[in-house]
Amino acid sequence: MSAEEQAQGARPPAGDDPAPEAPEGHPAEEETAEETDQPQPAWAARRDLENHTPRTMGFGDGSQVGGGVFGGTNHGISGGTFYGNILLERTEISYRFGAASALHTSGEIAQSALEELAACFVPGCDDFEALADRLRDEHVLVLSGPYFAGRRTAALMLLHRLRADPVRAIDRDTTPGQLTNGLGGGESPGGRTGHILCDLVTAPGRPLREADLLAARKELGEDAYLVITVGPAALLEDVPAVDWQAPPPGDVLAAHLKVLLDGEDRVPELLSLPAAAAFLERSHQPREVAQFARLLARYASGEADAAHLDGYSLVALENQVQEWFEDDGTVLHLREKAFLVALAAFDDGPYALTAELGDLLYAFLQETESGVRRAAVPVFGTHIGKRLQLARARRFEAEEPTEWGPVRQVKAAYLDERAPLVLLREIWTGHPSARPALVHWLQQLAGDGRPFVRTRAASTVAVLAHTDLPSAMALIIEPWASSRLYRHRLVAVGALTLAHVLGTPNVPRILDAWCESEESSLRWVAIRAHGLIGPERPAKTLAALRAAARHEAGQPNPDPDLTGQLAESVELLLLSPAGEDVVAELVRTVHDDRPAADLALGGFLGACRRTEQDERDGQPRVLSWYARASAARTPDAQGIAELWRTALGDRGHTRDALDVLRRWVLSADHAPGTEWALAALLPSLVTTPPEYQRISHLLRTMPGEDGADPPPVTGRLLAVLPRS
Repeated sequence: MSAEEQAQGARPPAGDDPAPEAPEGHPAEEETAEETDQPQPAWAARRDLENHTPRTMGFGDGSQVGGGVFGGTNHGISGGTFYGNILLERTEISYRFGAASALHTSGEIAQSALEELAACFVPGCDDFEALADRLRDEHVLVLSGPYFAGRRTAALMLLHRLRADPVRAIDRDTTPGQLTNGLGGGESPGGRTGHILCDLVTAPGRPLREADLLAARKELGEDAYLVITVGPAALLEDVPAVDWQAPPPGDVLAAHLKVLLDGEDRVPELLSLPAAAAFLERSHQPREVAQFARLLARYASGEADAAHLDGYSLVALENQVQEWFEDDGTVLHLREKAFLVALAAFDDGPYALTAELGDLLYAFLQETESGVRRAAVPVFGTHIGKRLQLARARRFEAEEPTEWGPVRQVKAAYLDERAPLVLLREIWTGHPSARPALVHWLQQLAGDGRPFVRTRAASTVAVLAHTDLPSAMALIIEPWASSRLYRHRLVAVGALTLAHVLGTPNVPRILDAWCESEESSLRWVAIRAHGLIGPERPAKTLAALRAAARHEAGQPNPDPDLTGQLAESVELLLLSPAGEDVVAELVRTVHDDRPAADLALGGFLGACRRTEQDERDGQPRVLSWYARASAARTPDAQGIAELWRTALGDRGHTRDALDVLRRWVLSADHAPGTEWALAALLPSLVTTPPEYQRISHLLRTMPGEDGADPPPVTGRLLAVLPRS
């Protein structure tokens, strides 16, 4: 069976609920989830999408239009790029790292290679000479630090400073207990012999012990030296290790350029190039900096153009991601690979949550890899600093939005904001055997009770859909959209919306088709998603929503849930950057037929209930919008007044319209700005005697809050009504 067929097998049969499997011993858990499942209001769902969408997707930029905050701006894709110069398509430019592979194999290292390294070596610490003196005294030194931080080069340069000749690389398969076996090799013509063991592999029950170093020191004698490099996760037992960090990339780049260009004359000029500055901002590894230096030298000689310079940073990132997942497990354990995927999904989110859900993915991947169900996950033994160092990520504290307000959290994020998108693309297209586990994991995330988790499940699938729309639709989005659970449908809405934000083609076409589907759950998803992506094409979106409203009204038993969703989508469209166009379209069609009227007026009154910052006593958004439009004398001011008059005079909506107007009056009692705006609006709502009677009766008879006496503002507002 192919990997694709395995992934297809992860999809439930059509019509089945793709809810996560209930844990053994709790067979009724899924039924309980369905009983407690409720549709989240569209406005609250949009707020979650805005609060929790990843930093690279540009959703929720806070645009102030039409009296509302809506961030659904589509940054689009052009030439394979989108928001932030992040590439979702693979670049055609390719490089191979000049990793000096000869230095990493066992055997003698040529002195010419060491001299070449020494010419452009930049120490990663101020006391490098002191380290050389320590090696001279102790004969054995252990360097610990991040992978590709220049540990090998540092080890070789320490031996070079001691004038060791020859320098021999020991096979990296050598175990700690076999160190002495690799320290032979004949006499040294210079009197000093150097040995280097790069990336010593340790394991539980096989750590590097002090006794191993003592035995090696005894074997070396007086005229030989050994430097061992280990990764951040190496197991050391009573072994003092030197912490090695990568030198500043700018220093490394300048040193390499000086050698490559035979002098310093052109170095400042090349370092001042925008491409060089952008590259250095990305915290690249020394090996990547060395390759970039060679590219800059080629650019200086006319052998490479600016496109090669601009594209190299992304190529280096792609190569790093490919290395992570091509690794056989000697550097990156499967659990750490699962963490990398989780960090891509939850980038810039709480670390503890990322680690928790990374372990969940690890269990699913183990099940795929070994066939072991309920795979074991180690509880302890993970160091956050070392784990993030390996992932080229950072830890920091920041506030995280929650439904109760901001909460301070320890967070984790990739150093390069492009990494999540590149990584998700690589795991989905480059390693399809991981798809069944990944699909199962995403199904679990979609059912999570935390809005942040559900939103990131949607954003992750959006990236997968941009990479491979047919597979993402068949394996993930369609099962969610067809689910009986509202929470799964909401994640499908988010995935389609964010896929469209990324520039994935055909999303509006999918939604238009689903609006006319016989499957009510698909219509539900399409209606909700239209409210989010509709500002780009308000007239077509409202036409699709009117068609859906008429289709629903024509059913023998119309679904009140779908009718409510239609109005909520219109509400989102009104409070979007396209609000002015939406008002004009609603005014044009509000009298077409009953479904069109209910759609327009239901959505309009829903929008009128929204306040700034969603505060209980905040200024109504539509009222603020009207005040600005009236002052600017734009057509949407007349449109808002027209929709108000229609709602107040429509039998099906009069009660709701008066209730909203009563709320506005109570809000005006707390805020002079609201009172002034309402005093400007009310005269435009009175053009006939019945309209005057309706509004004046409300102002004369409405009680205050909690049944108190009428607020004083009612008398002042009554005075501004024109008698018709």
